[in-house]
Amino acid sequence: QVQLVESGGGLVQPGGSLRLSCAASGSIFSLIAMGWYRQRPGMQRELVAAISSGGNPNYADSVKGRFTISRDNAKNTVYLKMNSLKPEDTAVYYCNADRPFSSRPLSGVGGDYWGQGTQVTVSS
Repeated sequence: QVQLVESGGGLVQPGGSLRLSCAASGSIFSLIAMGWYRQRPGMQRELVAAISSGGNPNYADSVKGRFTISRDNAKNTVYLKMNSLKPEDTAVYYCNADRPFSSRPLSGVGGDYWGQGTQVTVSS
């Protein structure tokens, strides 16, 4: 079992920045891939960014150059720094994980463990 707790969402103006955090517990954090997914209104959940246990990131095309995913294994935390935010980034953002050595959080399918979600609203 992996428990995930997100924080850092909120309301921001277009062009602004936010940093999301996801604290994980219940597994060996350094061995698990982590992902950030989002669900926009009326749309299916989609992969935004993911990072392997070795620290290799991948991004959706829509956020490349604007978002940065990182991890701190000492703090069991993964981050998503979001810059140049656009109204279309408005969504509930979810942290995702799976068992050690699984690549599912990287794939767009997602692993078995999800956080509760944090709302990001980009609006003037």
